Amino acid sequence: MAATPRMTELRDLDDLASLVHRSDHLYIRWSRGPGPDLERTSSTDTLTGVELPGLSANTLDVEPWWAGRSVRLWVARRLYDYCHLRHDQGPQVRPWVLRGREIGRGPDNEPLVTDVRPLAWVGSRVIAEAQDEVARQRGPWGPMRRPPEHDAQGEYDTQGGPPGRGGHGASAPPGGPSAPRGGR
Repeated sequence: MAATPRMTELRDLDDLASLVHRSDHLYIRWSRGPGPDLERTSSTDTLTGVELPGLSANTLDVEPWWAGRSVRLWVARRLYDYCHLRHDQGPQVRPWVLRGREIGRGPDNEPLVTDVRPLAWVGSRVIAEAQDEVARQRGPWGPMRRPPEHDAQGEYDTQGGPPGRGGHGASAPPGGPSAPRGGR
């Protein structure tokens, strides 16, 4: 296993927002870190096993349609959308910020990046502040997460939750109900 490059750690959500405000071509990636990732510089589609031509990541660049709204809220949502990965992929998985060049899109329409330059780890306080920021918003949404495909009896459920209960299998943000989401 490759050694992880030494990186600073962003300690609060304002640190991440400031970094995004100052720079472009930034991405967030949830993984075991740049050390293992940069050994291969590619991701694998978990459904098909196909090797992708870059690392799966999510852009932190603020879209023009955001039109002057809070960069803090923008990065909170970008971070929150994939916070389930820290649980789904194991205890060593955590978010880190990188600069890279987008070369395509993965099967979940996520950016695939190359020429990766690791910048900073995202500290646990940043994640907690992102969750709090999301909870303060009016509209409910949950992290991007595929719902479970089977209920406790092994029956296929097309609605994303156990039959008869309705709703979706994704976790709700603190203080709000779950919303259907796609994702990986």
